[in-house]
Amino acid sequence: MAAAGPEIERLIALLAKLPGLGPRSARRAALALLKRREQLLLPLTEAMADAGARVRACQTCGALDTCDPCAVCSDGSRDGRLICVVEEVGALWALERGGSFRGRYHVLGGLLSALDGVGPEALRVEELIARVVDTDVREVILALPATVDGQTTAHYLADRLSGAANAISVTMLARGVPVGGELDWLDDGTIAQALRARRPA
Repeated sequence: MAAAGPEIERLIALLAKLPGLGPRSARRAALALLKRREQLLLPLTEAMADAGARVRACQTCGALDTCDPCAVCSDGSRDGRLICVVEEVGALWALERGGSFRGRYHVLGGLLSALDGVGPEALRVEELIARVVDTDVREVILALPATVDGQTTAHYLADRLSGAANAISVTMLARGVPVGGELDWLDDGTIAQALRARRPA
């Protein structure tokens, strides 16, 4: 006999599909929502319905927003000559939180992965090439993860971009010791990268 009705089990099953939530965490989240129906469940239901109806992908960069083009692409104070390429929208949001980048973005929608069968045609690569060729872009910053798939994708994009436009500069984010980081807590790859990217003191 089930411990909860089908409606609750469906809620738990859907919550368990979210990143970072397993079956136990999903049960705790569902219980918290149901116990605080007025404060959490109903406002969340309304917010999700509103987001589902209004949020869409920007046709220019691939970011999520309620307008198309998105707020970043339509911001005239941004430097359109700089494009920062990211894997997913979450990375864009992280860069925006820092507030130090004032260019535009391009969301790939994933990374190249031979193991997962993800090729260039599954990503927004051609859209990036078209943006570079059709506009006065001077620099493309590849802000991709320091993983095998991230580096593979970065090398592929660098090759494609250098062939598409000669005057363009393709750069990657610096990697190394984070601010406040202690060497004995860092992995070997991060330390090696920090040594390769050293600069004058």
